[in-house]
Amino acid sequence: MAPSIDFSRLWGKDSSRKGTPVVVTMENPNYSVLEIDGPDAAFRPVDKDRGKNAKQFTWVLLLKAHRAVGCLSWLGNALWILLGAIKKRLIFGQGVTMENEKSGRGRLLFRTILAFLLMSLAFLAFEVFAHFNGWHYFHNRGLHIPQTLEIKGWLHAIYVAWLEFRADYIAPSIQVLSSFCVALFLIQSADRMLLCLGCFWIKYKKIKPRIEGDPFKSDDLEGSGYDYPMVLVQIPMCNEREVYEQSISAVCQLDWPKDRLLIQVLDDSDDESIQWLIKGEVSKWSQKGVNIIYRHRLVRTGYKAGNLKSAMNCDYVKAYEFVAIFDADFQPNPDFLTQTVPHFKDNPELGLVQARWAFVNKDENLLTRLQNINLCFHFEVEQQVNGVFINFFGFNGTAGVWRIKTLEDSGGWLERTTVEDMDIAVRAHLNGWKFIFLNEVKVLCEVPESYEAYRKQQHRWHSGPMHLFRLCLPAIITSKISVWKKANLILLFFLLRKLILPFYSFTLFCIILPLTMFVPEAELPVWVICYVPVFMSFLNILPAPRSFPFIVPYLLFENTMSVTKFNAMVSGLFQLGSSYEWVVTKKAGRSSEPDLLAAAERETKAMNHPQLYRGSSDSELSELNKLKEHQETAPKPKKTNKLYRKELALAFLLLTAAVRSLLSAQGVHFYFLLFQGVSFLLVGLDLIGEQMS
Repeated sequence: MAPSIDFSRLWGKDSSRKGTPVVVTMENPNYSVLEIDGPDAAFRPVDKDRGKNAKQFTWVLLLKAHRAVGCLSWLGNALWILLGAIKKRLIFGQGVTMENEKSGRGRLLFRTILAFLLMSLAFLAFEVFAHFNGWHYFHNRGLHIPQTLEIKGWLHAIYVAWLEFRADYIAPSIQVLSSFCVALFLIQSADRMLLCLGCFWIKYKKIKPRIEGDPFKSDDLEGSGYDYPMVLVQIPMCNEREVYEQSISAVCQLDWPKDRLLIQVLDDSDDESIQWLIKGEVSKWSQKGVNIIYRHRLVRTGYKAGNLKSAMNCDYVKAYEFVAIFDADFQPNPDFLTQTVPHFKDNPELGLVQARWAFVNKDENLLTRLQNINLCFHFEVEQQVNGVFINFFGFNGTAGVWRIKTLEDSGGWLERTTVEDMDIAVRAHLNGWKFIFLNEVKVLCEVPESYEAYRKQQHRWHSGPMHLFRLCLPAIITSKISVWKKANLILLFFLLRKLILPFYSFTLFCIILPLTMFVPEAELPVWVICYVPVFMSFLNILPAPRSFPFIVPYLLFENTMSVTKFNAMVSGLFQLGSSYEWVVTKKAGRSSEPDLLAAAERETKAMNHPQLYRGSSDSELSELNKLKEHQETAPKPKKTNKLYRKELALAFLLLTAAVRSLLSAQGVHFYFLLFQGVSFLLVGLDLIGEQMS
């Protein structure tokens, strides 16, 4: 039993006090007795420092040491994994294949980078030899050339001659080129800041396109009371095995009168098994009363532009006023048409309404997170600002609604480039049509999860605009639009954002910066390689605030992608073979959580109420069922990762320059080159994104 303690003796010295003593019974045997000197001692403030004894400080130190050891172990584990990947993929070549470089320009760029790498290794060996021989001629960032009497030996004489030649001829050339690139960098940064200020102004003033009243309400009292325009929906696809079903399902559930809607599934697949699967999906929705048709071209020319052009030539298209386009991985919400088509009402100059993309797999891996940052900035800042202030932006190729008259007035779809969406947008703008961007209307889609798919997509997105620029420049100059619109198209839309950006990014950070480590007389200032890029990366991440922890990987990865974008830009500008190469972006077939729940509900209903495909013969149904069973049981082809030669060569070039920067004690330059070199190494070994092997 717990002891009873009478506290009445502890309060005051007067034993004749009034009141009843209080007896406190403590049921917990773990107790302690505190000696109180006076009646107010228990209520005096306790000094905070008295609670901090040696044991507490020991625990704090142990926790900090545990965190430090955990961080070091994580870094060690990451380094061990990287070394293991280098050994497995680069040295032994296990589970990887070398990239197939088709264009001569790509091979030339690789040979140029390789030549720089070999020269940098030779210069590094020479500089290390000179360093250990005590040939230090840099004092306070100035070069001191020794006199003839100070030269010792023929190697010393060669080194001194190299210093003179470097200071007199190489350094000025690098300085001129670096100053030019820095100027372009600052111009592009100013453009990016103006776009951000425009976005802040739109947010502050709450500027956005609005629908006034009920746009579909008819004045005819005897009718139904609503007059919906005729809308054509097109789903172009090519060998889209992973996503065809969810895309067709989402489009077939659009909230629009069935007699005012027609869905075209434009299948360019060259795989007969995929054709049968898509036909079966179309037949299923057709039996449910959806006005949907399947089209397949026998002559597959012109890629996506040829597919759309062929579909628009159908006679029944003349009865429709608007056309909505969705790529095969896009899943519009049922209210998409009711949120976009009304903007055309009483606005005869409006030719395009573009919606924003949202991504179902943005958190799948690091690559998808970095893509989400770029695309969020593109839509929320670039597209929205251009749509509000100049009513023009590049059509994104999908998730948009066109006025069919606009397409006809602008010449229709042309097969001359791989960016048919940008092509038709530029021609419509030259004819005076206006565009609207709806930032609040989002359509779910996918971003590439593997670096190979993302690399091919970026090559097409950066080679096509330069190819288009060569073709459109005469039309822009001779058009009837205002001078400032012509200047915006040529200087900002094409040159600054499509040509200058990949040029200076690759030249400044991948070529000039490592060269300045071997030519210290042309050193780049710290604000060029650190402060301004970090600030611009901060602005890019603002539309995606959850991505702030990835600001450093984003900065490094954007510089890493500059080699692909630069190569693509050159290919498009000079119309090389790869500038007209279209590779369908690989999809994973991921769905959002509501889509998965809806699919499960549909499957349950189908099991409880089995239906036959009316309009299909028994032989076709049995053939389709056999094909589906074969697709489920067939083994999937084994995928392998790839080695990217240009990225690997640049990785070793930057790491070599980082070692050279140690001799000059350049701290910021060393860390930037080190991390950038590791970033190139990870990408070159295909360690970012989906791991295939």
